Amino acid sequence: MLLLLTLPAAAQSNRRPPRKPAPAPAMKTEPAELTCPAPLGVGVTTKVAFCEVAIGRDPASGVLVKLPPHRGPVTLRFDLHARHTYSQEDAHVYARYIASVGVLTMDNTLVSRALVMAEYRSAKDLLDRIGGGAGPGGVKAVAPIGDEKISIAIPESVEDQVSILGEKLTVERQDGTETFQQPGRLIAAISNVQIEYRPAPPKKSATSKKGGRGK
Repeated sequence: MLLLLTLPAAAQSNRRPPRKPAPAPAMKTEPAELTCPAPLGVGVTTKVAFCEVAIGRDPASGVLVKLPPHRGPVTLRFDLHARHTYSQEDAHVYARYIASVGVLTMDNTLVSRALVMAEYRSAKDLLDRIGGGAGPGGVKAVAPIGDEKISIAIPESVEDQVSILGEKLTVERQDGTETFQQPGRLIAAISNVQIEYRPAPPKKSATSKKGGRGK
C-alpha cells in the first residue's frame, strides 16, 4: 500500500513545469533612416535637418523611409511643413498654403495622407531660416512655415520601406488662388522623422549536425 501511494507522487515530481513564452521585445523609438532626394538644409535656430517633398507618382522618387525588421505595425512620425519663398520686397505679402502628401508602399499602394495648412503675413511666421544660402546672413530664400505633427501606422506586411510623395499644393494670395499638381514640383518639407516599432525576434540559425570522425 505504501509503495502504491508514493508512486504517483514521485511521478508527479518528475514532471517539468510548462515553459513560459519568451517576453515580447520592448517597443523602440528611433530616428528613421532616410533617403532624401532634395535636402533643404539645417535650420539656423532649431538645428533640425529639413527634407523637401516633391509631387510624384513613382514611389522610388520620393523620400524613402527604411523600416527595420519588425513585429506588428510600425508607427511613422514626422513634422510636416509648408514652404515659403521669402524676400525683403514681399515681406508683408499674405499667402496661405495647403499642401498634401501621401505615404505609399513601394508597389504604389497608398497607406495614408497627411495635410499641412500654414499662413504667411510677416517674417515672424517663418518656422526657421535655412543656412547655406546667398541671402542676408547666409540663409536660403526658401523657408519652412507651419508645423503639423503627423503619425501614421504602417501595416506589419510592409517589410522594407515606404515612400513620402507630394500630391497637391494650393496657394492663396491677395491676387488669386493657384493649384499645383505637376510631378517634380517641391511643395512641402518634413523634419524629425521617427519610427516606433517592436523589433522582430532574431532568426534561428540552422543547427549543424554533428558527425563523428573515424580515427
